[in-house]
Amino acid sequence: MPRPSKRARTRQQAKAARSAASAKPAAAPAQKPAQSLWSRLGPGLITGAADDDPSGIATYSQVGAGFGYSILWTTLFTFPLMVGIQTVSARIGRVTGHGLAANIRSYYPRPILYGVVLLLLVANTINIAADIGAMGAAMALLIGGNAHWYGAAFGILSVVLQVFIPFPRYAPILKALTLALLAYVASLFIIEIPWGEVAFGTLMPKLSLTSEYIVAVVAVFGTTISPYLFFWQASQEVEEQRAARGEKPLVEAPEQARAALKRIKLDTYIGMAFSNLVAFCIMLTAVTTLHLHGITDIQSSSQAAQALRPIAGDFAFLLFSAGIIGTGLLAVPVLAGSAAYGIAEAFRWRNGLGLDLAKARGFYGIIILATVLGICLNFTPIDPIKALFWSAVINGVVAVPVMIIMMLMARKKEIMGAFVVKRRVLVLGWAATAVMTVMVAAMFATWGR
Repeated sequence: MPRPSKRARTRQQAKAARSAASAKPAAAPAQKPAQSLWSRLGPGLITGAADDDPSGIATYSQVGAGFGYSILWTTLFTFPLMVGIQTVSARIGRVTGHGLAANIRSYYPRPILYGVVLLLLVANTINIAADIGAMGAAMALLIGGNAHWYGAAFGILSVVLQVFIPFPRYAPILKALTLALLAYVASLFIIEIPWGEVAFGTLMPKLSLTSEYIVAVVAVFGTTISPYLFFWQASQEVEEQRAARGEKPLVEAPEQARAALKRIKLDTYIGMAFSNLVAFCIMLTAVTTLHLHGITDIQSSSQAAQALRPIAGDFAFLLFSAGIIGTGLLAVPVLAGSAAYGIAEAFRWRNGLGLDLAKARGFYGIIILATVLGICLNFTPIDPIKALFWSAVINGVVAVPVMIIMMLMARKKEIMGAFVVKRRVLVLGWAATAVMTVMVAAMFATWGR
């Protein structure tokens, strides 16, 4: 039998290869390319960064200047507590597809709901006023001019961005603004820091039972664990789910749970770590540049920036002032937005930054109202420091019942289905609730002393 030619053998080999290939099982669908860490961060990072708003900067500067190293431990303590309670709020939003107020409306008495969202609106409006005032004052320090009008311009800019930019394009803007807080991390590289003393003072603090020290600790906790953060992160999880193609609430699409809950965990841990790191850096800056030089009475974030200048130099002053403006542009929309989500959900209005103004007039109306009132408060004779104090009191009063309700919701199967929170998150969430209850009780116990 004659041997096949080389060309024939090649055709036979190709045919055999095609037959073998057709006999193989179909290849698995290509996996989605791995996302970068930055792309996986969102609601948790923005929430954590918004916690370090100009009002927070003022509080951290005040306690750092007033109490030195003995107050730094608080940021280590608040980190796991923030992780616990913010994870609970994020999971409620992602699992149910509704924000906190909508879930409270469905499962708890209406008077509780209306009382909580009304107090939230009042506290957030006062906080917006303080933040706008601080941004205006910081801009006036940098370039001169009228602080009130600068503040008004920043407030109007915030409203325009929220109302007229669709959520998929607005969310990256908020995320980029979180980078402004790196100014406070950078400031530590241009200031001489006695790191040995810092480590000892942080890990082995000199605690005190004086009313002044207790009030300072309460102020840190009240500033760090605030109700508007709960409402914002839960609602942003809902916004992210609505904006992502094919994503549904986890009670409707449990197959999406593994990836969603893993992302929430990563996002929240990093966001709260970033928040507490920045708070630590702000306190430490105040300790090393103000407290150690005998400056112990700081009333505002802009005053802290101004006091830095002769001690730490112009560059530290510029970083600190620019950070106030950057974080204010992040915090004001979060404050106004969280109040709007709460009110809109309470009254069953359509809501969401992904909707047009015409489709969510009530929701955007609350954003505009809270911001405009915040602007107007800066043109009144109201003392912003006293106003901020009352905002902290209201936040403390609102935080405790909201946290209790959140923890109860997180364990209800009729709300969370198969995704009720497990032991570790449950322990951290209840620990945060207990600590805030003690802090609020201490605040009232030391009132007027």
